[in-house]
Amino acid sequence: MTIQIDHLHKSYGSGAEAHEVLHDINLTIDSGEVFGILGSSGAGKSTLVRCINLLERPTSGKVRVDGEDITDAKGKELADVRAGIGMIFQNFSLFQQRTVLRNVTFPLELHKGYNKAEARERALELLELVGLADKANKYPSQLSGGQQQRVAIARALINRPSIMLCDEATSALDTMTTQSILRLLKDINEELGVTLVLITHSLLVAEQICDTVAVIDDGRIVEMGRTQDIFENPQSDASRQLLGKEC
Repeated sequence: MTIQIDHLHKSYGSGAEAHEVLHDINLTIDSGEVFGILGSSGAGKSTLVRCINLLERPTSGKVRVDGEDITDAKGKELADVRAGIGMIFQNFSLFQQRTVLRNVTFPLELHKGYNKAEARERALELLELVGLADKANKYPSQLSGGQQQRVAIARALINRPSIMLCDEATSALDTMTTQSILRLLKDINEELGVTLVLITHSLLVAEQICDTVAVIDDGRIVEMGRTQDIFENPQSDASRQLLGKEC
């Protein structure tokens, strides 16, 4: 699914008290692409990704998915939009009182008349995909951080989304675990054709998985292009600062 963001602004508050956190954002993310949104803490990258699935409503501008304007979606239309966009978070956001299997099936349980047997079968398939087929009856507290993130990835895939948003999905993990999660995300992108939008503060993480990156600083896109080009020859101060911290 192609994502197009046109002249997007996001403000909190109103009138003289308004604080604009995103300024005239314009992005096109091609179907099947791994697209990185990079920036330091507070740059606006998490707010931007939450505007894509309308967890945050843009103050103005448009969000289009495959050419369809979803910006004002409400009710069932909004539920359908979000079902097609999976999301994983830094802190995994698992239910500690539910087994791994029931964490993965949870999004399906929100729909009336869902088929328990089909949900279970689908969840087991996804746990196999993420390498946790033997952990279905465990609880999150019995898993490592990397395993918990794999459960979160399986849960994000349960509705067969065409887009997956990853908000600092590896920042709570050690280097070796980060590598395994990035490989898994790339495999999902290639095997399932899911468009990945990866939020990260790490240019090195982006280099390993992203086809294209946009660098955001103070709510503005300051640089965008092929990942390797930006990694080798950053043009903006924000990109040079991110790269300099990792050299």
